Amino acid sequence: MLALSLIDVKDFMNKFLRSEIFDHFLLQEGVIQTAASYVIDGKINDTFYTSEEKISLGLEDDLFLPYSMLRQNFFDLIKGKKAPSSFKVILSLSNKNLARTLAGMKSNFTAEDITALFLNIHYQEQKLTLTTGVSYRIFSTDKTVEHEWDRLVLLFLKQNEIPFEEL
Repeated sequence: MLALSLIDVKDFMNKFLRSEIFDHFLLQEGVIQTAASYVIDGKINDTFYTSEEKISLGLEDDLFLPYSMLRQNFFDLIKGKKAPSSFKVILSLSNKNLARTLAGMKSNFTAEDITALFLNIHYQEQKLTLTTGVSYRIFSTDKTVEHEWDRLVLLFLKQNEIPFEEL
């Protein structure tokens, strides 16, 4: 697990809310504390979409919606002159990206062994942190996937010019 402080809060929030950088992640959950509390459950509501709609939107393989479909909701809840008192967002890779990422790691683990690779973003007291996580379906003492996921997240942040420091 990697724990990072995201140094430039304003720049990160602009990238997070107004750009497509995080759009390929799935949103598992978002909690925003402003004048009221808002909880966004990213789980796909199966009664909302027909099978054909799910296929045309590319939602047939995942349990959660892409962040791209909910980014505007976050923007609408967070925008304004006053910053939220806190928020947390849990993002994960889609099943397709999980399989592709594991294959690129040249690991013995498969997508059937790993539930998800996570990014946890937390804002509180004007500080923004990002932690990584791996959820396994099997028991293993092998930490190769965790180390490689941490390396890939650091690369992702550097490529997108998101300044950080390790905690």
